[in-house]
Amino acid sequence: MTVAIGYRRGADDRLEQDPDRRIREVLSLVFRKFNEIGSVRQLALWLRQEGIDLPVAVYGPQGRTVQWRPPRYHMVHRLLTNPIYAGAYVFGRTGSRVRFEDRRKVVARGIARRREEWEVLIRDHHDGYISWEEYDRNQKVIAGNANMKGTMVAGSVRKGGGLLVGLLRCGHCGRKLKVLHHARRDTRYICNAEMDYASDKKCIAFSNMRVDAAVAGEVLRAISPLGIEAALQLIADRQRADEERLRQSELALEQARYEVTYARRQYDAVDPDNRLVAGELERRWNERLAAVARLEEQLQSLRNEPPPALRDDERATLLALADDLPRLWNHPAASSETRKRILRAVLHEIIVTVGADRLCLVLHWQGDDHTRLEVAKNRTGQNRWKTDVETVQLIRELARMLPDHSIAPVLNRLGIRSAKGQGWTQLRVRNFRGTHQIAVYRDGERAERHELVLRETASRLGVHKMTVIRLIRDGVLPARQVCVGAPYVIREDDLDRPAVRRALANGRAVSPDPRQERMSFQ
Repeated sequence: MTVAIGYRRGADDRLEQDPDRRIREVLSLVFRKFNEIGSVRQLALWLRQEGIDLPVAVYGPQGRTVQWRPPRYHMVHRLLTNPIYAGAYVFGRTGSRVRFEDRRKVVARGIARRREEWEVLIRDHHDGYISWEEYDRNQKVIAGNANMKGTMVAGSVRKGGGLLVGLLRCGHCGRKLKVLHHARRDTRYICNAEMDYASDKKCIAFSNMRVDAAVAGEVLRAISPLGIEAALQLIADRQRADEERLRQSELALEQARYEVTYARRQYDAVDPDNRLVAGELERRWNERLAAVARLEEQLQSLRNEPPPALRDDERATLLALADDLPRLWNHPAASSETRKRILRAVLHEIIVTVGADRLCLVLHWQGDDHTRLEVAKNRTGQNRWKTDVETVQLIRELARMLPDHSIAPVLNRLGIRSAKGQGWTQLRVRNFRGTHQIAVYRDGERAERHELVLRETASRLGVHKMTVIRLIRDGVLPARQVCVGAPYVIREDDLDRPAVRRALANGRAVSPDPRQERMSFQ
């Protein structure tokens, strides 16, 4: 029977780790990086990006040989799921299934069995690259990353706004909550009783905004004491990753030099007159020499251009961030995938039930502890794009004296932005009024209230607009201005005040500077 790569049979026919140091170290690297990455596909991509090949056992006329090939998904998956690397001997992991088609027996072989159905399982049978507990943990991670098993697993970590995808379970019907992404609205968690996205029979549904924030805050409070330790571990991992990359290049070069020496001995041992064999051996020797030259150039490049080490200020910044996890959590460089992996590392499941005005969450931690949270629900019509009360009141008052196309420039001059941080246009002002049920300005509306603006007041009094402004600034003529840049509003009755008539008669309201007479005020 064949032996998995990384092992060989000893003199007493017992399994022992391969004496080839390069094979042992690259297999240990695969298992160690999977604990960090948590995804078979992402691990295979990382290995290819770093230029690290994996060993493959090949059987031919010369017996069992080892070849080094670029990693592929099935190669990495086979290494991570084989219990031999956990020091266990297993027999009967696959079986056969018999069915009848057209009154003929058809046998399907290679059907994977559950662990309970394995015929033989002997733990601690030989030296393993990982422990059995780590092997068990890896199988749970791989099984949980499957996206085609419905509500049975959490699914792999993907991009998207919902941080709790795969963790939420409905407390009313027990189903796993799905996530719905919308280009212009918030992400929503939804429990569809019919398990159909097109169905209208929905059990519960709510926005992700408050729930994600509440759960993230609870997790950060729980892991805050470990922040400094994690930062120091990150610094150590970065240094170790650089050393591993250099180490793998050195081992690959050492292996290539041995293959050059072996190819040369084969070439020297052949009869020179046998050109059919000598020519082939010479070609192999040249290929091995080219591989050595390529690896030497790669290794020299790594040594000449080592990755920049952390400076003292960068180290201090990292430790400061570790002491302030909320700021690190909300940092623009922190991806949603990283946040989701952190949540899944500490949380097993979240049971959610919906009340009249609150969401009740039960957090199931990985250590079997439980935490209860209550999150307020958004009321109908509420969302996170909410304008402050002062802006709403300002637009409400401006709408009683100006049309929409005149309100927009007033708000923009004041530096007021919409709830989404955008500038104001006539369309946005109109939509805002419709949402807040503010009536549009009508022509003649001020006249019905016996109110005048600056231009109309100057016409009534027979003076320039600057004269009216001077009367207002001197406190002679009462006027109301909603905000800076908004028009002055003057009541008709105030034009007949004795103080206004005396100021006009005495000429005190006339501007002494003729240049100001040419100024235009609204």
